Amino acid sequence: MKKKYINKEISWLSFNARVLQEAANPDVPLIERIKFLGICSSNLDEFYRVRVATLKRLVHLGKKAKKLIGDDPQEILQQITEITREQHKNFDRIFTQIISDLRRHHIFLIDETQLNDKQGKFVLQYFTEKVRPQLFPIMLDQASDFPELKDRMIYFAVHLSHSKNDIPSTFALVEIPSETLPRFLILPQEGKNRYIMFLDDVIRFGLPQIFKMFACDTFAAYTIKITRDAELDIDDDISQSYLDKINKSLKKRKAGNPVRLIYDSRLPDSIQSELFKKLKLHKSDTTIAGSKYHNNRDLVSFPDMGMESLRYERTEPLQHPAFSGEQSMFRAMREQDILLHFPYQSFHAVIDLLREASIDPAVESINFTVYRVARDSSVMNALINAVQNGKEVTVVLELQARFDEEANIFWANKLQDAGVKIIFGVPGLKVHSKLCLISRREKNKTVRYAIIGTGNFNERTAKIYSDHSLFTSDKKLTRDVIKIFDFLKNNYKSHTYKSLIVSPQFMRKEMTRLIKKEIKFAAAGKPAWITLKLNNLVDNQMGDLLYRASQSGVKIRLLVRGMISLIPGVKELSENIEAISIVDKFLEHSRIFVFGNGGDPLYFLSSADWMTRNLDRRVEVTCPVYAPEIKQELQDFLDIQWRDNVRARILDEKQNNNFRNDRREKIRAQWRIYAYLKNKSPS
Repeated sequence: MKKKYINKEISWLSFNARVLQEAANPDVPLIERIKFLGICSSNLDEFYRVRVATLKRLVHLGKKAKKLIGDDPQEILQQITEITREQHKNFDRIFTQIISDLRRHHIFLIDETQLNDKQGKFVLQYFTEKVRPQLFPIMLDQASDFPELKDRMIYFAVHLSHSKNDIPSTFALVEIPSETLPRFLILPQEGKNRYIMFLDDVIRFGLPQIFKMFACDTFAAYTIKITRDAELDIDDDISQSYLDKINKSLKKRKAGNPVRLIYDSRLPDSIQSELFKKLKLHKSDTTIAGSKYHNNRDLVSFPDMGMESLRYERTEPLQHPAFSGEQSMFRAMREQDILLHFPYQSFHAVIDLLREASIDPAVESINFTVYRVARDSSVMNALINAVQNGKEVTVVLELQARFDEEANIFWANKLQDAGVKIIFGVPGLKVHSKLCLISRREKNKTVRYAIIGTGNFNERTAKIYSDHSLFTSDKKLTRDVIKIFDFLKNNYKSHTYKSLIVSPQFMRKEMTRLIKKEIKFAAAGKPAWITLKLNNLVDNQMGDLLYRASQSGVKIRLLVRGMISLIPGVKELSENIEAISIVDKFLEHSRIFVFGNGGDPLYFLSSADWMTRNLDRRVEVTCPVYAPEIKQELQDFLDIQWRDNVRARILDEKQNNNFRNDRREKIRAQWRIYAYLKNKSPS
């Protein structure tokens, strides 16, 4: 029998191919296509820093590794190298085509060889005033040791020589200061024509200024970029505070082992060999010969030159009808449960509720979980304001939110200085749940209000991530939220929950029970079905259950944005399972689970994907939806998504990411959902 599961790393690369598809799609506005290239590049960086780095560590375990992950890590690494090299080729081809297409709109990306005299003077002045003070070359023939290349930074390997060849050539290393200077320079407009230049090419243009003391007249600069293992190594030294341990680990991360080297394909063999030797890399490792530009995640900030037609049409976030009037938000939540759909509806409701809570004399306390927040977070500032107004505020802050550790340390210090009580998660578990609990004194009783969400309380990502948050005062739910915060404050206490499904204690068990229940309905000849919307579905134990359900006749629909290990549509295994993935303007991020339940469907919102880590090693919350009108709203949302035949790809064994093109009326889910919610919104 064929393998029942696709390796999750290979599945992830298939997801990144879907992002690359959007960059290649001529129906996507040009600047948005460039942004998708930036997202693709950023995704690959993180993929190598985390997933490839883990596989490289597993290689050292030998045969034990295959037992742990079900695959030979060395074989998977070879497949990854082949796939990513192909993706890099596609990336360069798409980028070249987009740059060509921009010319039709009188936008030109030029390099140092294409400047006219006027442009040359402008670029030289910018280089002299802004760039040159940031450059500090290392002469490799003078340096005692090869420098430590920083993770994800780009460098020039500069070859200095003389055209007469009787003067010895020399080599230098120059860090491109793309973190302190914009990656793109906009040149003065000439008539209808607009010009953009990479910072890299600005530096190439100015190299003679930097190296004028050398008797050289030829300067060749080749871009190189190293990606390092980003795993945090947190020791067990009890004498250190948790903040200190994380800070120490972040410093180690910056010097982690190299896992990938990308270099300009024109780089001379002599420099290549020296680089591989110094970095202890071999051709068999992930070394990728690419174009002259790297760190393409910066393409996300490619300037649009003020041409709105080259971007997606801006849509204003909608007001939810329940929060559109002048009444207190607490009153609105007492009257009904309220479901917000981000980014279609405004995230300001979260900030408005916290603001109201911070100044309301009846509010006694606020409890809040933080996984990822914006750097300039209005949410965090609202919590600080609440403390200043005499409220008791407790924040459960997860310091190990990967790549957001430094931002979370910043907020931990700021919140503590303001008097907020900080709890740094639970030992051995990541706190990934999205919870807010507000306690308010009403008629001599304490009444609780909660927000239970699928995504982070982050006003920046709420503009581009599709997520859901339930605003509720339902006692069945708020009583359980109280218990969760009690557990987070006092880890030695165990709780049972009447409504919420909490991992790691109960989620796997409860999801298993609900799937088996559908299997029983199918066996009894009753309608049986499951709809799951997830970011990732890679837990094989849950996959086996879904296969069993499919074989029993349960109809299963999967909307999976990212990784999916199980294989839909295989005869006698998963022929009752269909799966699609939508990649579009917004990042699909919400988790919604629906079980047919014999004709009385059960609806859940969740912070958890179906990955082993979410089910067994994280504090996650899955929340039942009770209000009939919200159940209908969720069903409408899922129905629209399932009918998408513009941006939906079919997920199957071949992983070709074929678009679901049929002859029905064209339905683009994200556009339809906005129209659906706008129809419900106050005019």
